[in-house]
Amino acid sequence: MQTDTLLRCNGMRVLAQHLGIVEAERFVALIQREPFDYTEWRQHLFENVPLETFLENAQNYGESLEM
Repeated sequence: MQTDTLLRCNGMRVLAQHLGIVEAERFVALIQREPFDYTEWRQHLFENVPLETFLENAQNYGESLEM
């Protein structure tokens, strides 16, 4: 298990890599200022995505990491 500091650093690194530093900072600011239940949000994130599409996207993403 990572320490809280290491987890924060790794999380920001991942956000910055995928969103860019400005959008990563903006994302963190949005999370901090709004009442936000991450668990509830994740439960509903893919509810309108057909299972076949979700699995295909997951497989494509996994294959893109292997390259």
